[in-house]
Amino acid sequence: MSNAKSWLGLGLSLYFWGLMDLTTTVLSSTPTPPGKLKALLSDKPQLHSRTKRSWVWNQFFVLEEYTGTDPLYVGKLHSDMDRGDGSIKYILSGEGTSVIQVTATDADDPTYGNSARVVYSILQGQPYFSVDSKTGVIRTALTNMDREAKEYYEVIIQAKDMGGQLGGLSGTTTVNITLSDVNDNPPRFPQKHYQMSVLESAPVSSTVGRVFAKDLDEGINAEMKYTIVDGDGADAFDINTDPNFQVGIITVKKPLSFESKKSYTLKVEGANPHLEMRFLNLGPFQDTTTVHISVEDVDEPPVFEPGFYFVEVPEDVTIGTTIQIISAKDPDVTNNSIRYSIDRNSDPGRFFYVDITTGALMTARPLDREEFSWHNITILAMEMNNPSQVGSVSVTIKVLDVNDNAPEFPRFYEAFVCENAKSGQLIQTVSAVDHDDPHTGQHFYYSLAPEAANNPNFTVRDNQDNTARILTRRSGFRQQEQSIFYLPILISDNGQPVLSSTGTLTIQVCSCDDNGHVLSCSPEAYLLPVTLSRGALIAILGCIFVLLVLVLLILSMRRHRKQPYIIDDDENIHENIVRYDDEGGGEEDTEAFDIAALWNPREAQVGGAPKSRQDMLPEIESLSRHVPQTCSVSSTVHSYVLAKLYEADMDLWAPPFDSLQTYMFEGDGSVAGSLSSLQSATSDSEQNFDFLTDWGPRFRKLAELYGASEGPASLW
Repeated sequence: MSNAKSWLGLGLSLYFWGLMDLTTTVLSSTPTPPGKLKALLSDKPQLHSRTKRSWVWNQFFVLEEYTGTDPLYVGKLHSDMDRGDGSIKYILSGEGTSVIQVTATDADDPTYGNSARVVYSILQGQPYFSVDSKTGVIRTALTNMDREAKEYYEVIIQAKDMGGQLGGLSGTTTVNITLSDVNDNPPRFPQKHYQMSVLESAPVSSTVGRVFAKDLDEGINAEMKYTIVDGDGADAFDINTDPNFQVGIITVKKPLSFESKKSYTLKVEGANPHLEMRFLNLGPFQDTTTVHISVEDVDEPPVFEPGFYFVEVPEDVTIGTTIQIISAKDPDVTNNSIRYSIDRNSDPGRFFYVDITTGALMTARPLDREEFSWHNITILAMEMNNPSQVGSVSVTIKVLDVNDNAPEFPRFYEAFVCENAKSGQLIQTVSAVDHDDPHTGQHFYYSLAPEAANNPNFTVRDNQDNTARILTRRSGFRQQEQSIFYLPILISDNGQPVLSSTGTLTIQVCSCDDNGHVLSCSPEAYLLPVTLSRGALIAILGCIFVLLVLVLLILSMRRHRKQPYIIDDDENIHENIVRYDDEGGGEEDTEAFDIAALWNPREAQVGGAPKSRQDMLPEIESLSRHVPQTCSVSSTVHSYVLAKLYEADMDLWAPPFDSLQTYMFEGDGSVAGSLSSLQSATSDSEQNFDFLTDWGPRFRKLAELYGASEGPASLW
């Protein structure tokens, strides 16, 4: 019995020594210093260095046949790297790691034999897992299990009573085990070379292409970070990581030019940002690929060099002078010819024009700084072979001042001198303005004009501050002698060339009190009565003028008033006289024809003797009839007919031209008679007008018109 116990103790001792050796192997994976970590991440082979194990433990002992429920303290492990701050974590891993514990219950009486003694065994899941027959703890049976090879496992555990003996009852359960991922797979590019292309007109931040590094891990362990580590396109392109799909998106970083550089090469690196130190020996956890990007040519508009022009030109420049050469070129390889023009919206005054081939900007009109001191125009450049490609540049033109404006008085000066003024007395201070732009400051000089240099009445004193004083040379001014003096003053500037102008100062002689206050400046004031003031005189003259205007207006209205045509109400007859020839009348032809009746047929006679007849307008005021060319109508009658036609056209109650007028015949025997005149105008019935010959010479022409004849003789 003692020999068996010795062998059992030796076995337990060997088991714990093996377990401690396995634990030591796991815990010896100390954190790698940053310098060694950088060496592990590099592609160059490194020399392996073995770190001395620095574990401290004593010999462990365990009691055999311990049946207690509380954990049994066996011993303590300690590493000299553990500072006691909790930064070191001890993990028991490897073969035999506990996964889960299953428990089966038996309703039999546990105190009766082995009926309730349950033994566990594994039916499915070997050789990856094992189960403790007594406790039901499922443990790993293999080391280095690979999630990428197999992630899900189905383990079937059997629980059998009677201690597992024959005849015992059993039950099973299924345990689904999923391996969690660790970052033990480095990323790898499936392609070592990528070929991409981009238009040279692509805007900044536009996408060029995508690269992808494959990582077998998942979740945070598969996150990727892409960077451009080398290549001549690092300054022209950029790369960003898509967090959803873990791809690298290459974008344009700055404007491209096919003419400057046609292709670029990038070296792109993809790396895991989250690393686990225990798997660094499986690295490096990064990979690189090469990306070739070709820039494709695009037809671009002409480009100006420089991109902005500033020109200064004097305002007296002659027309046609070249003030600037505008230069543009085609950036494309074809280098098409350029044609220049001015955007007329920027130069509405047409002050400039540009040569279509050379780009010489010239003046087309005289420039005036005082009118337009700045001009901002736009020059257009167009490709000869492709007019749709148009470039533009702004040209700012500053018009420099030239002394082309003489100084002058800013306003009309009217000075006053008192009759009691003394010699040398100041009567006015004058100043001048110059529209030119003073470069060094304006200075004006004042003097009397040459024709008034010896003026005996007044003189000019220059104050040397762009103003001048007007002084009297004598005393004894009298309004009766001369009430107004005109003093010409010469004003000169200090420009190159010197310009001058003459301004006339009007000086009026006034009567003043002893304090110099003006009382009157008109010599007529002495002729007025003492009791009549100037204001009263003006009021009287104004009233007389208004009355005179009213009288003239009344007389004019009476003279131009039109006399109405006197119409007699006794007769209701109005004849349309077309033409009347009087070829030597007789004794009965003594009354002249009044043409005014044709123009005012509706006006009634206001006063005067009654007439023997009254002309009335017919009920049908105008009839549209054709006048033969053989009948010449006088201008007066023609105007009358046109007036009647216009009156009929403007009649609001007149029926439309296409209306149908219906006249009903109401039978014979009417007291009012028949509408024979209307009927004769529309029927072919014959009527006898011979009675007209009996009416005398006045109706002879009418009898000839309506008399019987061989052929048609109608006036209309």
